[in-house]
Amino acid sequence: MPSFRQTWIVMAAVFAAATLAARAEAIEVSGITEPLMDVTIGLADPGIIHRQFFNEGDFVKKGDVILELDKQLETLEVARRKAVMDEDKMILDSTRQLAETTKSVSKEDLAKAQADYDVAAAQYGTAVQQLADRQLVAPFSGFIVKVLLRPGAPVAPYQPLVRLVDTSRCYFIGHLPGPEAGNLRLDEPVTVALDGGRTVSGKICFISPVVDAASGLARIKAIFDNVDGKIRPGVAAKLTVP
Repeated sequence: MPSFRQTWIVMAAVFAAATLAARAEAIEVSGITEPLMDVTIGLADPGIIHRQFFNEGDFVKKGDVILELDKQLETLEVARRKAVMDEDKMILDSTRQLAETTKSVSKEDLAKAQADYDVAAAQYGTAVQQLADRQLVAPFSGFIVKVLLRPGAPVAPYQPLVRLVDTSRCYFIGHLPGPEAGNLRLDEPVTVALDGGRTVSGKICFISPVVDAASGLARIKAIFDNVDGKIRPGVAAKLTVP
């Protein structure tokens, strides 16, 4: 009677043979290309656009300021909160020094001075953040595709302002019949052929765990590099799995 190990080896061989038979021919699927990241960003605060630092088509790095709202009041508030914090820091330092040298300051007075400074520091930090929130900062490196509002325009909270895309890597997105999709595996190498005859290498990064009931198709995604920027996402393509 065969052992469990022998039985397992036989079953694995049968499964491998079945998989190879199912993949006797290369899988091909048509689809579309999309950029790695494609977002439209805005600001949480209302205001008037005061300055624009980049234009459509420009490349921005993560952390670059793209737009800036009017910020005069916020700038003044930061200065005021810093003055209060600095004054409370001086009081705290002098109170601590007296407590250490003359013992003429009670623990309660020292604790109050410390609490006043902590509150002032927190309020200063809040003011600094509110000032920073007047700027629209790039969340990642990429190209500005569209600027929806210009300097002088009023802005509502979370209103879309700038569309930003990262094309350094792209996705191929297509649909396969459920049985064929079941023959794929994550990180499997693929070839993506684009209009114009250009081909690039990529790998499977997503296989839908469900099949659309109406069409019987499963969604798949493959990722490929586009560091040179020669591929403009949005074009049709064909994916081939050897």
